[in-house]
Order: sequence, then C-alpha cells, then structure tokens
Amino acid sequence: MKKLIAIALTAATLAAPALAQAPLAQERYINDRLIAARVADRVRRECPSIDARIVYAWSQARALKRYAESKGYSSSEIDAFLDSKQDKARIYAAAEDYLTRNGARKGDAESFCRIGRNEIASKSVAGSLLVAK
Repeated sequence: MKKLIAIALTAATLAAPALAQAPLAQERYINDRLIAARVADRVRRECPSIDARIVYAWSQARALKRYAESKGYSSSEIDAFLDSKQDKARIYAAAEDYLTRNGARKGDAESFCRIGRNEIASKSVAGSLLVAK
C-alpha cells in the first residue's frame, strides 16, 4: 500500500504543471547584482585610481548565471534577458540613479572615486568588484 501511495504521489508530482516563474527582470537578486556591476563599471571608468577586479568579476558573472539556471531559467531566457535593450536601459538607469544619489557628478572623477572607495570599504557587491590602484 505504501508503495502505491509513493508511486501515486510521484506520478501526480510529475504530471503537475510547472509553476510559472517571474520574468528575470523581476528577479531581485539577479537585478541587484547587475546594477551593482554597472555601478562598479562606471566607477572604474571614471575614477583613475580605481580598477576592476576582472577575474573576480568574471567568476561572479558565471556564478550569477548558475544561480539563474538553478532557479529554473533556461540559457535562452538568460541570454534574451541580457540582450534586452529595455532591461539593459533599466539596469543602467538604476545604476546612474544610485551614483547620482551618492554624489557622482559628470566630469568630476573624484566624486566617482569617493563612491568607489566607500563601496570597497563597505564591502558591498559593487565594492567587491573594485580595487584601488
């Protein structure tokens, strides 16, 4: 009898439709890390005394892809999300908003350096992708 119940439960589980998952654009963990990566990229481009930790950033990007795959997103869904001009614009805008709210000013390298030093010191996600020269 126990075997029949186990088989029935297994069959019911396999026959049940997969739960619909939120679009990647709504996956907070992934989006927060992509925004942090953009913040780090802007800082390293604008601040001459801060550079990127390229190998670490690459490993974090791969880890983020594995995370998305573990959540059930397919490679094609991940690629479509990363290639989406709308999602890229949204992530870039969020990063720019963060930078502006934290004192970044266009043409003022030191304002970006200050943010970068603060990110590194606070050991934030963005800070973990940066290194002082």
